[in-house]
Amino acid sequence: MKTMMVTGAGAGIGAAIAAAAAANGYRVAVCDIDGERAKSVAAGLSGALGFQLDVSREADVERVLDALEAVPDALVNNAGIVRFGPLLELSVENFRAVLDVNLLGVFVCSRAVARRMAPRRSGVIVSMSSINATHPGPGAGAYPATKAAVVSLTQQMSLEWAGSGLRVNAVAPGFIDAGMSAPIYANPRVRELRGSAVPQQRLGTAEEVAAAVLFLCSEQASYINGHELIVDGGVVNSVLSRLPRE
Repeated sequence: MKTMMVTGAGAGIGAAIAAAAAANGYRVAVCDIDGERAKSVAAGLSGALGFQLDVSREADVERVLDALEAVPDALVNNAGIVRFGPLLELSVENFRAVLDVNLLGVFVCSRAVARRMAPRRSGVIVSMSSINATHPGPGAGAYPATKAAVVSLTQQMSLEWAGSGLRVNAVAPGFIDAGMSAPIYANPRVRELRGSAVPQQRLGTAEEVAAAVLFLCSEQASYINGHELIVDGGVVNSVLSRLPRE
């Protein structure tokens, strides 16, 4: 049985990825900064284990990997946070907090897992980016910058680790009705406006993001490496369609 480690899996998109992985035969390590939430999600999945994990702490990551007693076949770096506010007013502490989870956490987890995957010469790492990496929004603080950096780090890891049999890719969700965005879409007006702005005329689901992640982890994606898969219903390609020609 293959093993998948999913960070930030105590709720939202991460929990959906864990559920999809379990349904596809993976033994899942459900990891979250909130250990109780991780254990709760794991309890509902066959063979899954729940772990408290601070992705920015090397000791935490090594503890979870040791407890698994198996080298993960796949790592999904899903843990992420945002601290909203205009940059002129954003504190250094809040900026650094987002960097620690969204970027440093991807590096710490990926390196630790890759070191164990490399001797086996196989493994897949998928990190969560965002359409904000190329299309930042005002008031998003450090979030867009960290997601842009995740894409660059993904490309670098894919180059350095391909010779060890590893594949490293990223998934960039758009307007997804789950996770950190759930409070935003609780406002019916915002929900309607954003949904109608997507060419497919609706918000995406956590399950649709999970399906993209599972695809990149599968043998069907065996020749895909260093790629960012955008899952956004076509929204980032729709700018020109909204501008007048005359």
